[in-house]
Amino acid sequence: MNVSPFPGDSRPLLEVRQLNHAYPLRRHKLFEPRSVLKVLQGVDFAVRRGEAVGLVGESGSGKTTLSRMLTGVEKPHDGHVLYDGSDVWSGTPEQRQLFRRSVQVVLQNPRSSLDPRMRVGTSLLEPLRSLKIEGDHAARVLEVLDQVGLTKSAMERFPHEFSGGQLQRIAIARALMPGPKVLIADEPVSALDVSIQAQVLNLLKDLVRDLGLGLVFIAHDLSVVTYTTSKVYVMSSGKIVEVGKPLDLFRAPKAEATQNLVAAILTVELGLSGKAFA
Repeated sequence: MNVSPFPGDSRPLLEVRQLNHAYPLRRHKLFEPRSVLKVLQGVDFAVRRGEAVGLVGESGSGKTTLSRMLTGVEKPHDGHVLYDGSDVWSGTPEQRQLFRRSVQVVLQNPRSSLDPRMRVGTSLLEPLRSLKIEGDHAARVLEVLDQVGLTKSAMERFPHEFSGGQLQRIAIARALMPGPKVLIADEPVSALDVSIQAQVLNLLKDLVRDLGLGLVFIAHDLSVVTYTTSKVYVMSSGKIVEVGKPLDLFRAPKAEATQNLVAAILTVELGLSGKAFA
């Protein structure tokens, strides 16, 4: 279990309160009322500095939509998205800019987020340029490469010259470039070989501990959630149905959705021991 080095930071860095969201469905007749699909219903979610929080649920449970709200990609129909206590959608342009810089995403497939024609060093500079962040960019690249366990030589190479695990480290480095306070990691190891997954998970745990990052870890694999996070939210049908410590939650699930997730694990004792990658 992760132990936060910032125990005094009780106020959430990033949270949503009573979030509701729906998508309109197609009309079958020209003048009939348009029905909607409710994808989020009264969702409360929070992550603090130095805390790794898991988000699990079956496909279609609302995890992707919630992650879009947490990153500001989409505005909720109702409810609040707060960063450092300020409402993201009613704040000033300066607050919005700070939010964009402070919450970054690590995607499942690093190859899709890196331009194959661009050297890694240039790719790492893109977030600084797009967010108009000033400073010594070259020094920042070297600092971040060191944080993810890569050397200076990586700057001159192209994505195809790296293994899958190295590419995910580069994707994490790119997310770190603006100096975020929160990382949203969406299935960050599911595309990697099992032998490499532990290295990336350990890197994320180290970043949470050493940099005081808040980490939102979205995954289907309960074993990696247990290994990486200290708190987990379970989603089902657009709602948070259960919250708790991973080992407690998965060993004695109360909600039906949690029970179904646990029932799908083939090696429960090893997977939920938190030592699957030890």
